[in-house]
Amino acid sequence: MRQLDINEVAQYVQANIGTFHAKRLERLSGLELREVLKRKNPYLFKAKSILTAQDIVKVLLDAHLSSQEETIFGGFLERLALFVCERVHSGNKSAAEGIDLEFESNNNKYIVTIKSGPNWGNSQQITAMKREFNKAKRILRTNAPGRKIVAICACCYGRDNKPDKGEYLNLCGQRFWEFISGNENLYTEIIEPLGHRARERNEQFSEAYAQIINKFTIEFGKDFCEEDGKINWEKLVKFSSSKEPSDVRSGRGKGRTT
Repeated sequence: MRQLDINEVAQYVQANIGTFHAKRLERLSGLELREVLKRKNPYLFKAKSILTAQDIVKVLLDAHLSSQEETIFGGFLERLALFVCERVHSGNKSAAEGIDLEFESNNNKYIVTIKSGPNWGNSQQITAMKREFNKAKRILRTNAPGRKIVAICACCYGRDNKPDKGEYLNLCGQRFWEFISGNENLYTEIIEPLGHRARERNEQFSEAYAQIINKFTIEFGKDFCEEDGKINWEKLVKFSSSKEPSDVRSGRGKGRTT
């Protein structure tokens, strides 16, 4: 186990955080209104009494982007964890299915799957993760008999004060970052470099976001609003849920509004 140089971590974060901002901007610019709209619940919009095209567009766009950003940033944090573990434990990306990281320490072999936060999965997903742990353990025992193999579900943020789950350890937040680095304060020390040029990059994103809101609002008005400006809810529901796909540009005024 080697001593972690926090300056190296800060340099890595500053050099690579730009990929997060670039990817979120790329995902934003590549969006199409109809593709996003198909995946959202039109009944929820009506139940919440959302009455304007811009409000619908903003709700569905924000929900989509939030999910996308969580995935993109989760990938960044996984790569950061790999970087830290490689520096301290000579850890490496695992070739085993469902396993992100493996390394050796204190005569143990650790296999780690990395999640963003503690609420990442349902019971079926947790069962699948345990199957992947057991499969990886069987393979590793064949290759290195006698070695104790410890499975870890690692969460980059959050808290679980009962980490021992029997078949695996659930290490969240400070426990995880300290475990791979030996530095109990690493979980707070990585915050500052994450803000490297954040204002400049977020201003660029905000400009692109505003353009998409305007573009989608115009499109939504043309495709799903009546001549008097009312939302055509029947047409909106048919677009996402009818048995046969329909051309949303086939004209206004078809279907009742309420």
